[in-house]
Amino acid sequence: MSTIGASLRLIRAGWVLAREGVLASLPGDELSGPPKVAWRVSKALARRRATRKQRSERLAGAVERLGPSYVKLGQFLATRPDVVGKEMALDLAGLQDRMATFPRAEAVASIEASLGRPVEDLFERFGEPVAAASIAQVHEAMVTSGRVPGRVAVKIIRPGVRHRFQNDLESYFLAARLQERFIASSRRLRPVEVAETLAQTTRMEMDLRLEAAALSELAENTKDDPGFRVPAVDWERTGRDVLTLEWIDGVKMSNVEVLAAAGHDLKTLAATLIQSFLRHTLRDGFFHADMHPGNLFVEADGTIAAVDLGITGRLGKKERRYLAEILYGFIVRDYRRVAEVHFEAGYVPARHDVASFAQAIRAIGEPIHGQSAETISMARLLTLLFEVTELFDMQTRPELLLLQKTMVVVEGVARTLDPAFNMWKASEPVVGGWIRDNLGPKALLIDARDGANALLSLARQAPDLAARAERLSREIDAMAENGLRFDADTARAIGKAEARHTRWGRAALWVIAIVAFVALWHFW
Repeated sequence: MSTIGASLRLIRAGWVLAREGVLASLPGDELSGPPKVAWRVSKALARRRATRKQRSERLAGAVERLGPSYVKLGQFLATRPDVVGKEMALDLAGLQDRMATFPRAEAVASIEASLGRPVEDLFERFGEPVAAASIAQVHEAMVTSGRVPGRVAVKIIRPGVRHRFQNDLESYFLAARLQERFIASSRRLRPVEVAETLAQTTRMEMDLRLEAAALSELAENTKDDPGFRVPAVDWERTGRDVLTLEWIDGVKMSNVEVLAAAGHDLKTLAATLIQSFLRHTLRDGFFHADMHPGNLFVEADGTIAAVDLGITGRLGKKERRYLAEILYGFIVRDYRRVAEVHFEAGYVPARHDVASFAQAIRAIGEPIHGQSAETISMARLLTLLFEVTELFDMQTRPELLLLQKTMVVVEGVARTLDPAFNMWKASEPVVGGWIRDNLGPKALLIDARDGANALLSLARQAPDLAARAERLSREIDAMAENGLRFDADTARAIGKAEARHTRWGRAALWVIAIVAFVALWHFW
């Protein structure tokens, strides 16, 4: 029954997004087969053009009705005018600051249920909502005790949002499975793993204790960084559904005219933003992964304060090294090294030729370096890199999805501050410094120390590993002698799963055919 519900929700979402022109705005000229047909049908279904205000309000209302996960999708597309077009990006931008609020009484009930104390005992004053997003809303309040006395911001999870997200995620998983099953060329994109990444980040985002921990960790990492900070957490007034933190007085980064009128140096702000993001990513391996302009404030002294740390990303030491070497290779035009790093990381299968891949990388890097600062774009680089790596069978890396998305968003914010922003020039001090500190003699000593510790740990585990190896050897001998056997329950489960996939695959094809027929009949 959940699959039926997910199918119906997916069809409804497709209809709404097609009618409001979201699907038609996506690039589809190079598609083929059923995806091309679906894209053409979505163009036929799109409403006729209206005034920008009418179009924006209608789109915002439609996406909000679909559910919070579609609002998140719309917010991301709003940061990608290179994908959906400038007009559609402007229409979707309203989703970042025009979400409907829920009543104060419901907020009070959530606070008391989560913290187990009356709201009057927790706050001297608890006001009306001042901002609302797809998952939570924020109230202004006042406290006189605790770690953050004075004016505070209280973030509260929307009632019922977890159930709605779960329903939406079922639809996303269904779409991902159908995509993998019926569109062979998309399998390298690993749509099911991408959906799993989305589900995990969503679950973490809806536990505000984890956001509080992320704020605390990022505050420790950046305590000595110039021009960047995050608000302090009031742990006494924080729970699963409630997060209380220091109130930030500042101007949103989306209000460029107000920032300029206040005397802030917009070019310096753009450089500080990019360098802060790269510093967090490369130095700490932990970064804010939802840095759209609504989550960034500029204080009176020019410090950037980042809020809403519900979505964060992490990179291991190896991934950080690969990232730094790839970025630095493009900066200094060492395309051979960029290609070698892709092979060392396992991003490109070893059966391909490094020199040929380096040639393809050069085809990306040289045109970008030949452009003016106004047109050198990280978004463009990632798009071209994606196109080239497809030729070399590079698969999607789920652990890099948040990084890629955030890098594009941060660059977009920087360009709104400084249209002539040069991403490469701003990145070089951080990336080059990290390369020197982590790939030079100092890094060799650190790697040697880490290797010695790993060997010591392995030696301590040697008796247990020997016992496991002996058990595994006996099991392999038994398997070779008797063959691989399934018990009855396993065999039945495999049969049911295969039957279910076949049945729902056929049903999906019928649904697509019926929707296409209805759409064409409506069009003609």
